[in-house]
Amino acid sequence: METRSINIVVNGRGRALEVAVHHTLLDVLRDDLELTGTKECCLVGECGACTVVVDGRIVDSCLMLAVEADGAEILTVEGLAQDGQLSPLQQAFLDKGAVQCGFCTPGQLMAAQALLDGNADPSVAEIQEGLAGNLCRCGCYFQITEAVLSAAEGGHR
Repeated sequence: METRSINIVVNGRGRALEVAVHHTLLDVLRDDLELTGTKECCLVGECGACTVVVDGRIVDSCLMLAVEADGAEILTVEGLAQDGQLSPLQQAFLDKGAVQCGFCTPGQLMAAQALLDGNADPSVAEIQEGLAGNLCRCGCYFQITEAVLSAAEGGHR
């Protein structure tokens, strides 16, 4: 099995890893780094459950090879909370009932965080567009949109 060395920063922590060239970023996050908040679902980039932020842009980690992330800064759902406190966005998801089964929630949170980082005052249409790549089986779209609006109003960081 061919491997390569990569250096990545995950949730603010530098990591040097030896990875199989065919492993995805999702594989490395879940299996090598044990960051299981990023969910494995469709493996074809359709559902958004594996969404992470790579160098400021949302990425379906099931579609990105880990070697492509060499030198990148990666934010996963585990990196949203600080000092044991939920981020305002995470708290808004709880407050607005935007969490049902929770399977899609990490990907939704990451897409919403990236949206808010780029647009501190999004409209409903911008939120819907920003989260369009993240499916929710439980149909919590209204609550998710309300949570993102609430986080934006309260300052999302």
